[in-house]
Amino acid sequence: MQLTITKADQLKTNPDDAKLGFGSIFTDHMFNMDYNPQDGWHNPRIEPYAPIDMDPATMVLHYGQAVFEGLKAFRTDSGAIQLFRPKDNFKRLNNSSRLICIPGIDEAFALDALKQLLVIEKNWVPSAPETSLYIRPAIIAMDPFLGVRASDTYRFFIILSPVGAYYAEGFNPVKIWVTKNHVRAVRGGVGEAKTAGNYAASLYAADQAHKQGYTQVLWLDGIEQQYIEEVGAMNIFFVIDDELITPLLSGSILSGITRDTVITLAKMWNLKVAERKISIAEVMEAHASGKLKEIFGSGTAAVISPVGELNYNEKVITVGGGKVGPMANKFYKAISDIQYGKAEDPAGWIEPI
Repeated sequence: MQLTITKADQLKTNPDDAKLGFGSIFTDHMFNMDYNPQDGWHNPRIEPYAPIDMDPATMVLHYGQAVFEGLKAFRTDSGAIQLFRPKDNFKRLNNSSRLICIPGIDEAFALDALKQLLVIEKNWVPSAPETSLYIRPAIIAMDPFLGVRASDTYRFFIILSPVGAYYAEGFNPVKIWVTKNHVRAVRGGVGEAKTAGNYAASLYAADQAHKQGYTQVLWLDGIEQQYIEEVGAMNIFFVIDDELITPLLSGSILSGITRDTVITLAKMWNLKVAERKISIAEVMEAHASGKLKEIFGSGTAAVISPVGELNYNEKVITVGGGKVGPMANKFYKAISDIQYGKAEDPAGWIEPI
């Protein structure tokens, strides 16, 4: 396929790097590509950022057939721009697509198109500490049809947004609330897919948590409601005694790329690490016995998010004295240094632009 490029006639004013929030400012250009059964994926193009024209009956609006990804471009001290594990993002996008009947994309072509988009938008990659250019690839169903079936037509697009810290707290401990009355996903469903409905399912409980002063919801399994799965915007890790523990991927948990990075680094450092079922009761008992040393989340948006307080069944526990633990700090620094080119890439994760 031949990628066409149409430049915007007028360019926006770049925001102040020091005042960036998350996900509210968008660059001058975007990538678009269409799908139909006759032509497959076709008409790939970089063009000015603009609304997507939709019929009111467009299927994504009614049945949620949509998948997306999140990754970042980072500016190094030398001014170079680089991506962190983008091949894994496009691989996961295809896995999500498979689970909800969206045709797969050519992952190598998508990465090349993203690189060309980033070359055009290179001035949008911020350089202030802890800032980056957030990248959102997405695929949505485009048939104008009100029957329940998989769409025949799709739009694949990539938009870019310069961002600062995901949490207002920055790299400081957050408070999380364990919900007993709501579930996000169950095994056998699409919990492992990065699809729109999974996030819609999380909103009510997240709103309840926010009203009580908590940053995120910690989800338990949807069957027994006793085994820990993940937090709303990240995977979760526990340090109990000298062991780093994270819930086993069971089909209802997103296979986080940062999660895998943490596990890979832990093994490189010869840390004791386990992927297994872990119950909320085990965590509470570990805290009561003094064995629970740290809790932290992992994800693209925040990288590592230390947890200082956890509320389960109206019992509030403070973790690590409410401070950033040494393990969370070690992983945050190591991953961030690789992403920003301050440390050697140990596993071929960096993709230069």
